[in-house]
Amino acid sequence: LRTVSMDNRARANARLPPEVNRAIFVKKLPFKITAEELYDIFGKFGAIRQIRLGNRPETRGKAYVVYEDIYDAKNAADHLSGFNVGGRYIIVLYHSTKQIEKLKQQKLDLKAKREELEQLKKQHGVDASDPTVKKSKN
Repeated sequence: LRTVSMDNRARANARLPPEVNRAIFVKKLPFKITAEELYDIFGKFGAIRQIRLGNRPETRGKAYVVYEDIYDAKNAADHLSGFNVGGRYIIVLYHSTKQIEKLKQQKLDLKAKREELEQLKKQHGVDASDPTVKKSKN
C-alpha cells in the first residue's frame, strides 16, 4: 500500500513532454492481427479504453490504442516501439491532432488549387481532354 501511494505521488510530480497523449498510433502491424491480439499486447501496460484497427486498404496494418491513463500510454509507447509482432517491427507514436489538422489543410489547399485550375481552363478555353488543342472563344 505504501509503495502504491509513493508511485502515485511520483507520477503526479513527473513532467510529461507535450506530445504525450492517452491515444497512441501504431503502424506496421501484420494485416491479419486481431483486436483481441492487440489487447493482449497493449493491455500489459494498463487499462485500455478503446482499440481501433484499420480495415480499409489504406488503413490496414494500422491501429489506434487509447489508454485510460496517460502514464500507461507513455509506458506502452516507450516499450513497444520496435517490438516484433508477427515478424514485423511495429512503430508506436503518440496520436497528434496537429498532424491530422495539417493533412486536412493540405487536402483543402489541393482542392482549392484544383478549382482554381478549372476556372483558369474555362477562362482561357483549354480542354483537358487534349492539352495540345486550344479552343477558340466564340
